[in-house]
Amino acid sequence: MLTLSDVTVRFGSRARQRTALDAVDLSVAEHEIVCVLGPSGSGKSTLLRVVAGLRHPDGGRVLLDGADQSGVPAHRRGVGLMFQDHQLFPQRDVAGNVAFGLRMRGAGREERAARVTELLDLVGLPGAGPRAVAALSGGEQQRVALARALAPSPRLLMLDEPLGQLDRGLRERLVVELRGLFGRLGTTVLAVTHDQGEAFALADRVVVMRDGRIAQSGTPLEVWQRPATAFVARFLGFDNVVPATVRGTTADTVWGPVPVPDGSPQGERTLLIRPAGVRVGASAQGLACTVGARTFRSGRVAVLLRQDGSGDAPPLEAECGLRDAPDEGRAVGVTFDAAEVVVLDAREDGGGFRAAPAAAKQSS
Repeated sequence: MLTLSDVTVRFGSRARQRTALDAVDLSVAEHEIVCVLGPSGSGKSTLLRVVAGLRHPDGGRVLLDGADQSGVPAHRRGVGLMFQDHQLFPQRDVAGNVAFGLRMRGAGREERAARVTELLDLVGLPGAGPRAVAALSGGEQQRVALARALAPSPRLLMLDEPLGQLDRGLRERLVVELRGLFGRLGTTVLAVTHDQGEAFALADRVVVMRDGRIAQSGTPLEVWQRPATAFVARFLGFDNVVPATVRGTTADTVWGPVPVPDGSPQGERTLLIRPAGVRVGASAQGLACTVGARTFRSGRVAVLLRQDGSGDAPPLEAECGLRDAPDEGRAVGVTFDAAEVVVLDAREDGGGFRAAPAAAKQSS
């Protein structure tokens, strides 16, 4: 459906040039939902604008269904684009907003009315056509914007931080609804977001960007279980990331020996220990630590542990149940579960790798 080949975008004058996209290769298969994830300035929104035709690349090609889009204006690419702030027309009612793209394509009145009714039912706003957009809640405006983007039946739907302005509870609910809706419609989706939870809940494939390059591409499970670099691991929220020397099934770290899974890469590496793999027990067992701060997180408690007698060692983050979390200041012993330890394959080099072509869509 979509192929980006060696796409490069630069901003600024030659003397002060900044590369926003650096020779990016990316493919999106038909009916696939791909979420591009990354911090501010990573290039994810620029990538979306290049595909939409709102920004011309300085190098490389964009192909839709195999056709080179060089010189094709945005309104002729057959793609839908939904922005973070929705950009609804305040002077039009809900029906007028949804029907806008159909009018631009010359659809007749009866066709527009039938399509508007169909889409408002689809997004959970039946009978809302006559309502003023100013009277809608944030979640309702998001649904109207989605219906407007879907109305012309785009071959590719692109979402730019689609849920960014909504509160967390509504965002978590709507992202589940969106995935179900796209699955029923067979929509091909390219979305960008900085929210890891949103991307992992919505996507068939997650693409993590850094400094205009692709740092990792894979299914949500692949990226979560095996981050490619220390940058990806930290971006996903893992803090227990340190240099290590791996020999056999043991890694030498600043926290002492840590068990690693069989078959792990050997030598000088970077180690990730998931919080669930940091086991907190009696003070006489394992690495001697003192409990620092505790943070409640959705039915679990994140506990920060400081190694006794080692001012150079970074704190360890553990995850405990509500009833099992030790009190602040308590002396504890720490052991590690090899099943929750990942030896990262790639060295942290400030760069990334190019994504392989998309495979067929995988079921969730």
